Amino acid sequence: MSGIDWNDLYRTTFPELVRFLHRKVWDAERARDLAQEAFVRALQHEPRRPRAWLFQVAANLARDEARTVIRRKKHLVLLKTEAESQEAASSDPSGELAEQERWARVRRALDTLSEKDREALLLWDAGQNYTEIANQLDLAVGAVGTTLARARKRLAKAYSEGEKTNVARR
Repeated sequence: MSGIDWNDLYRTTFPELVRFLHRKVWDAERARDLAQEAFVRALQHEPRRPRAWLFQVAANLARDEARTVIRRKKHLVLLKTEAESQEAASSDPSGELAEQERWARVRRALDTLSEKDREALLLWDAGQNYTEIANQLDLAVGAVGTTLARARKRLAKAYSEGEKTNVARR
């Protein structure tokens, strides 16, 4: 077996991996399941650079998950959101609704970005460094900062436009 401290890697990387996956599949439970699957695969393959490898496998698992959801025309988040909306209506309807609307705008804004921009932002948010992001996106390390800055600007613009559209509908 290799010199990888799997316990330490799991403890330090799992929460970031779940956060990264959650922003891809928008279902917390499914994100945890996919993160677990990435670790199972890592244990079977014992990669040289396990952290970067885990995020790459996680991204692939999330992409496969998205294809499956589209193919079946089911979107787990919509079902979960519908159930949460019914629950929220009985507790604090205005606060819950505002939070759901905000996350829906974030999702829509992320969906407007190119795959590369979205991946760069999600990898950065998950705690990846520039080198790791560059390796996963096949970019020069020096290009990561520019890519992130442009992606943030596009995300903020898309979010703002979504907010204006939401206000106009009211």
